[in-house]
Amino acid sequence: MSNEVKSAIAPGVLQNENIQMALKFLKENGTLVALLALVIFFSFADEAFFTSRNLTNLARQTTIVGIIAVGMTMVILINGIDLSVGSVVGLSAITVTLLMQAGVNIWLAVLLTLLLTGLLVGLWNGFWVAHYNIPPFIITLGMMTIARGLALTLSGGGSVPVTNPTFSKIGGNYIPARISGVIIAAALALFFFTLFRGIQQKKKYEIEVNKQEIVSSSVIAVLGLGLSFYVFTGYRGIPYPVAIFVVIAFIGIFVLQNTKFGRRVYAMGGNEEAARLSGINVYRMKLIIYAVITMLSALSGILLASRLNGASPNLGTMFELDAISAVIIGGTSFAGGIGTISGTVIGAFIIGILNNGMSLLGVPTFYQLMIKGFIIIAAVWFDVLSKKKKA
Repeated sequence: MSNEVKSAIAPGVLQNENIQMALKFLKENGTLVALLALVIFFSFADEAFFTSRNLTNLARQTTIVGIIAVGMTMVILINGIDLSVGSVVGLSAITVTLLMQAGVNIWLAVLLTLLLTGLLVGLWNGFWVAHYNIPPFIITLGMMTIARGLALTLSGGGSVPVTNPTFSKIGGNYIPARISGVIIAAALALFFFTLFRGIQQKKKYEIEVNKQEIVSSSVIAVLGLGLSFYVFTGYRGIPYPVAIFVVIAFIGIFVLQNTKFGRRVYAMGGNEEAARLSGINVYRMKLIIYAVITMLSALSGILLASRLNGASPNLGTMFELDAISAVIIGGTSFAGGIGTISGTVIGAFIIGILNNGMSLLGVPTFYQLMIKGFIIIAAVWFDVLSKKKKA
């Protein structure tokens, strides 16, 4: 073949490769693209949206559901569900405020709440699901009504004020803006150090380095941390709940990707019977996972009571919808075995941006619920279509 023909063909081939790479990036990072599209849309729709103050408040509001969604990811990964999380939020908020009213030390009250309304409720749900193989939908639906009834009973149907001024700082205070900037810069440096170390390890063991994956992850990290720097240094700094959420999300990501526990979670979601036959203690795993999600829900309830400086038995209503939405939008399959916590974090912020943006535009609450419901259906539909194409 002549050089002229080669030179004529090369640009076309290169263009096709670029198109394929772009399509692959969109497919693998669809939720991130959707997140950026929503940010751009609401920024043009309302000038108050893209301000440091509003985005900081958005991040703090999102963390409450985001913390629950981290646990919900693990539950859905094993082909389970937990509908009790919203009621556990309300029960936990009431419990911690009543304990402090009774004179219990603030940190002891927080610990007792995590154990009583978090650990025990999770072990209860996990016991019935694991030991008697009762569908988790039924068990957690029952616990949803029990926990809500307990919250109403303990509070007498009314609100409970916070009497300890220190407690309100947990959900209401900020890491100073300058320190927040240093933390974000350190996080970016740590990311590139980890990335470089991973590349060196792959070269050492002669493993192929995926340049496209490196570039895309680097772009995502720079954009994400750059936006965080703008948001948190431009207002009052990183809110305490946001810092707690980031720590919990990173722990969850590390556990699922780098530990035996994480590999067992994916194995159970792929085929529970095969996982059991391979030696995985399915019973113990379910107990742990259901305990984790209810403890995270209890923590969300504590943070919410702290931020609101009081508790109501109706707190957490419909939080289970937002948590499940975040997980499914983030790419976790309802059939189990497929999904990531990083995707869930993006999904949680999509839900948070929708709530915040539609509120700024004056969209009525009942329309917001309808829109989120359609989004869940669309996400599950996309998941089903993806499975059919692979089959």
